[in-house]
Amino acid sequence: MNEQIVWLSGFGVHITPWKLIGLTGALMFGGRWLIQFIASKRYGKPVIPRAFWYMSIVGSLMTLSYFLFSSKQDAVGVLQNLFPAFTATYSLYLDIKHRGWHRDRADH
Repeated sequence: MNEQIVWLSGFGVHITPWKLIGLTGALMFGGRWLIQFIASKRYGKPVIPRAFWYMSIVGSLMTLSYFLFSSKQDAVGVLQNLFPAFTATYSLYLDIKHRGWHRDRADH
């Protein structure tokens, strides 16, 4: 998984499967703010939709796996993504516990 993806080398980009996982995770983790912005704009008040927590968990775990299993092996990246994965998982747990699996959209 640390070998370069050959068909992307023609574009002058050096990307490995692990780097692709890490970049996708970073985009997922950053994109959650767009989801939060859209939901808040729709409701006219600060809202954190459940998709925000799912994207936080998936993005954190993807970038965490990049820093753990790729040739990068970076402790700073591991710590940087381990804590958000834990807190997002706990926040999702609390959201489900207090609002249930099928919460009403008006309950934001």
